[in-house]
Amino acid sequence: MLGLLVIIVISWILLYFIEKKNIGALGIIPNRKYTVQFIIGLVFIILVSLIKIYTEHYILDVNWQLNEKINYSMIFKALIYHLKSALTEDLLFRGALLYILIHKLGAKWAILISAIFFGVYHIFSFEMLGERIIPIIYIILITGTTGYVWAYTFHKTKSVFMGLGFHLGSNLVMSFFYPSNPYGELLFTELSRSNFTSEWNNLWFLLFNGLFPSIITYTFVKIIFHFNTSNSKQSKKHEINSN
Repeated sequence: MLGLLVIIVISWILLYFIEKKNIGALGIIPNRKYTVQFIIGLVFIILVSLIKIYTEHYILDVNWQLNEKINYSMIFKALIYHLKSALTEDLLFRGALLYILIHKLGAKWAILISAIFFGVYHIFSFEMLGERIIPIIYIILITGTTGYVWAYTFHKTKSVFMGLGFHLGSNLVMSFFYPSNPYGELLFTELSRSNFTSEWNNLWFLLFNGLFPSIITYTFVKIIFHFNTSNSKQSKKHEINSN
């Protein structure tokens, strides 16, 4: 919690001295619009994550068993933990620094830089410094692509809320099915799975499994703002014609 407060204070200082803005420029102050964006992001990514898990179940014949005793207190703690964690990372990688970079370098380069740093960051957060180069490249690619989509979402929405919904929902669903520290397998425990006989098949599946949520989410955000832009233009055109 202290780390989150420090990031907020530093973000406020950077925004004030570099852009002459306050923390509200990050779209971090809740209102009706941002709340709707958060809920849309959360619900959408939960559905995408469940589709991803079902696909894994179908292809690899994964057998999950619902836990006999569900610890609702633990689920609530996991929710709070992942909310704090997601908000901290979002403010760090898709907050003041991204906002400033967008204004200094343009959205294209700013989003790319944010994505690269987000990918590299996970090498440290996953404690992978001693791993072989291939797993490291894979993690940078997968998490970097995710970071790109969430940074693009921040740019389009002018707020952290939809990206936060994506981030929270993704982490929370994963903790329901997979082992993780400090919260994992909260609802289901994996009993068995099949393995690919070909390393190439395994590689292609890992790439699909890692990139599928990001590709679908990016497409979703693009469609939303395409329709919003079209509707906005039509409304302006209608107002002009009416006058």
